[in-house]
Amino acid sequence: METSPVTCRTLETFYHINAHTFEKQYKETLSGFHDWDQLDHADSWLLFPENIGRHLAIDESSLSNGELYTFVTNRDRHTGEGSLVAVVSGTKSEDVIQVLKLIDEEERMKVEEVTLDLSDSMRKIVSVAFPKAQRVIDRFHIQKLACDAVQEIRVAHRWDALQQSNEEMEECKQTGKPYVPFRFSNGDTRPELLIRSRYLLFKSADKWTERQKERAKILFEEYPDIKMAYGLSHSLRMIFSKNTIKDAARLSMAKWYNKVDDSRMKQFNVIASTFYEHYDEILNFYNKRSSNAAAESFNAKIKLFRANLHGVVDKKFFLFRIAKLYGYPH
Repeated sequence: METSPVTCRTLETFYHINAHTFEKQYKETLSGFHDWDQLDHADSWLLFPENIGRHLAIDESSLSNGELYTFVTNRDRHTGEGSLVAVVSGTKSEDVIQVLKLIDEEERMKVEEVTLDLSDSMRKIVSVAFPKAQRVIDRFHIQKLACDAVQEIRVAHRWDALQQSNEEMEECKQTGKPYVPFRFSNGDTRPELLIRSRYLLFKSADKWTERQKERAKILFEEYPDIKMAYGLSHSLRMIFSKNTIKDAARLSMAKWYNKVDDSRMKQFNVIASTFYEHYDEILNFYNKRSSNAAAESFNAKIKLFRANLHGVVDKKFFLFRIAKLYGYPH
């Protein structure tokens, strides 16, 4: 039996309206959103005291338009159901502490370890809300600082190379000569060498392809400061990658500091000063080799959820759905 064109169009209209109205009905009636016990304060804070555990993570994440929220999660739940402990609007330590103190003090005193980044506000939150917990600064944030320092030096040389190329082109234009840029043995011009070296500087040398090895050899011959910066970044990565004890890591870190002093590179001197301020919390990584990977994974899930919804239109409803997924047992 054939379906007429009119019937087909009618069905399309029906299903389109049905999908649109169902989404609205889910929020208004089916989801239980309006009966939610945390609805009144949802856009300011959420709290799930029953999800607290011995090993926590604290980090910040953006919901929409760069607006930051502080998330506290239970690392032992591996970003699954019951992993969300608290969500607080903003990153102001006093606001987050006020919410976390609503959790029974006896339960907060049982927290043994909290992973975090280099933020001073996060350190204060942990020290006040979970005073008996050991603070562990995530090693990936430390390594990122070193990688950023290497890239900063590379980018500075890149701008100089582009300026030099522009001046050479202008000179050729003035003299009526054709511009033929200098090329290295691998075919790269100087700006191309610096642009194309970006990714190899993030990797260990043993993971370079043959072309990257050739490019790195030229780069390091032309720019000894990039070679030195890469060496400092790589040696720091090796310190964290070795399965060693805390005292041995302390000695390795001290030797790394000496290398930084000898290099006289301002970018790495700033990193060394940052390390000095967070020394013990960085070295606490070697107690259990804990990282903030759980918090990063949780942030990634929020970003994916936000992307699937094409952004956050209703902040309270978005947080309600996050709470349903990670705050309550299914």
